Amino acid sequence: MARALWASLRTVADAGHAALNPVRVSGVWPFQQQAVRRSPVLLSSFISRCGAAFCNQTGVKMPEINTDNLDEKQVRLLAEMCIVIDENDQKTGADTKKNCHLNSNISKGIARALQIIVVGSNEPQSRWNCMCMLKYEMVAMLVSFTPTVPALKQYRTIRRPPPCLTVGLRRSDHIFSPVLCLTQVLLFKLLHRAFSVFLFNSDEKLLLQQRSDAKITFPGCFTNTCCSHPLYTPPELEEQDGIGVRRAAQRRLEAELGIPTHQVPPEDMTYLTRIHYKAESDGVWGEHEIDYILFLQRDVELQPDPNEVKSHRYVSKEELKELLEQAERGEVQITPWFSLIANTFLFTWWDNLQNLKQFTDHQRIHRM
Repeated sequence: MARALWASLRTVADAGHAALNPVRVSGVWPFQQQAVRRSPVLLSSFISRCGAAFCNQTGVKMPEINTDNLDEKQVRLLAEMCIVIDENDQKTGADTKKNCHLNSNISKGIARALQIIVVGSNEPQSRWNCMCMLKYEMVAMLVSFTPTVPALKQYRTIRRPPPCLTVGLRRSDHIFSPVLCLTQVLLFKLLHRAFSVFLFNSDEKLLLQQRSDAKITFPGCFTNTCCSHPLYTPPELEEQDGIGVRRAAQRRLEAELGIPTHQVPPEDMTYLTRIHYKAESDGVWGEHEIDYILFLQRDVELQPDPNEVKSHRYVSKEELKELLEQAERGEVQITPWFSLIANTFLFTWWDNLQNLKQFTDHQRIHRM
């Protein structure tokens, strides 16, 4: 990846200073970086306006993926807006479910979540005036050897770079020459927020579902009660005690399993911890998520949507262990996130359904 990026930088360097024009996005006023840093709201607004302006002026688009062979209802769901985050689960923007689940976006090491800011300075490593923001497509095009981006003649890492990936313009002899700060550029991938619900009945049996064959990722696989993602909407963006994620879980429990919302109130869900994992489903689709683990013990009514759920059943600990053994023998398939959780934390948590608070950890993200 690093070689590809360097080769691309050299390819576009010959375009000359005239190629810098595209980065001067109209309608975006310079900001002092100090001021932007002090206000997350200002920074978010600034980033959003700059990103929209850049995309509108340059016509940058995500690569088209043929979905003609996929289920029509599931394809419509690909337009949902997921919450894009960094590896510390900090919100950085939004993107479609489709873009968030393409292997090409989650495996290249380039993150849409990294809002790339172009800055200029009168003196090296001094006052940095935010000129405009370029979304990740700029770097993506570099990596794909498409010489349609501003000329980047050299790159370096400044002494104290901003906390995000930065593309800088260094002033030299009254001419801006570009500087690309590559700190962390190859460490991040398109990442979104998700959740996994584990619902137990009064007999302490766990409700499992088998994903329908219409599902785009991991069709036909057995998994925990419900797995999905919160949407980029105000109720589900709220972060205090994971309330936004718990609201999303309530919504999806009804959508997938037909559980009436009043039977699964968000306040009754226990938010335990988070895991970070990545897995490919096939050559096109995959998952890269920070997954909120939610536990709930309730007797509920079920009316599954066959487009979402192929089958469902309650299992005891022994029955789940048998299912996991069948998966190891290749007799059934289970989702990768469920396999990771079941083989690490699940049975310990299951043994303590009446005392889950001791396992609550909202600080740590388990990298799996």
